[in-house]
Amino acid sequence: MGVPVRVVLVDDHEMILAGLTAMLAGFSGRVRVVGQAGTGDEAARLVTALRPDVVLLDVRLGPESGLDLCRLITGRVPEARVVFLSVYDDEQYVFEALRAGAGGYLLKRVDGPELVRRLEEVAQGETVIDPTLAGRMAVTAARLTRGEFWPGANRGLTQRESEVLSLLVGGLSNKAIAARLVLSEETVKSHLRALYRKLEVADRSAAIAVALREGLFR
Repeated sequence: MGVPVRVVLVDDHEMILAGLTAMLAGFSGRVRVVGQAGTGDEAARLVTALRPDVVLLDVRLGPESGLDLCRLITGRVPEARVVFLSVYDDEQYVFEALRAGAGGYLLKRVDGPELVRRLEEVAQGETVIDPTLAGRMAVTAARLTRGEFWPGANRGLTQRESEVLSLLVGGLSNKAIAARLVLSEETVKSHLRALYRKLEVADRSAAIAVALREGLFR
């Protein structure tokens, strides 16, 4: 028998943590839960200290982003593989997770034996995707390549982020963008932060430059 996969569980719901711990306890020879965390800060400290094989976390941690935590973990502890366990069965989330450096994306309806098998696979370096999402991802990837979605979709922009970028290119201020899209200015700023990250830029001028250079808006 090999060495059990060492796992840290991250979720902002105690019942989920308790349920996962109980589920995995029946496979102690294959998987061992070495820590649990309910917030991003707690998870970052725990993973840095424990250096687990796999971190199992949700896309959303209350007001925090699991995607941001994934980037932090993979940058700080690159040997730890991150697997998202989520209720969101949208392939866009899977693409975002993989861009953030995740090694897998599973849905919370997964049963114990399947979860353990997937954790073992990802610990061995494989990328694991819930089978109900894999086929849809292939179709979406093909359509992205053909440019059948909104401008910037191939860079990971959501439709709303694409709309914000379009208005940014048009010279509108945050206040004007908020009025045009019937959003709060804070929401506009949140969309801007997200699209800056996806375009790998630091400010609005650089985002506009990328949009024009890549011909996203004609």
